Amino acid sequence: QVQLVESGGGLVQAGGSLRLSCAASGRTYSRNTMGWFRQAPGKEREFVAGLDGSGDQTVYVDSMKGRSTISRDNAKNTVYLQMNSLKPEDTAVYYCAARILWAVVTRADEYDYWGQGTQVTVSS
Repeated sequence: QVQLVESGGGLVQAGGSLRLSCAASGRTYSRNTMGWFRQAPGKEREFVAGLDGSGDQTVYVDSMKGRSTISRDNAKNTVYLQMNSLKPEDTAVYYCAARILWAVVTRADEYDYWGQGTQVTVSS
């Protein structure tokens, strides 16, 4: 079992930045794929970014390309999502997810473990 705890969310003005963190504990799969998803009220959960165990493969949703960076520190069992130039439409609950299999995928049902989420609110 893997436990994931997100932190770093909050209220920020449009154009601002936030760095989300996801700490993994338990039977950690520090070399396996990690992903960030988000869910706005009334909308489906959306893939934001993913990173494989080696750090070589990264995938971003088009709306976040150039504005976000996913990274990991395996020594700390922590994954980060740096988000810049935030927009009101980025407002959502952001979730960290872990996948036992190696490759980065964008479907939420392909991930095995989930955190509780952290709220990101971007004001205009």
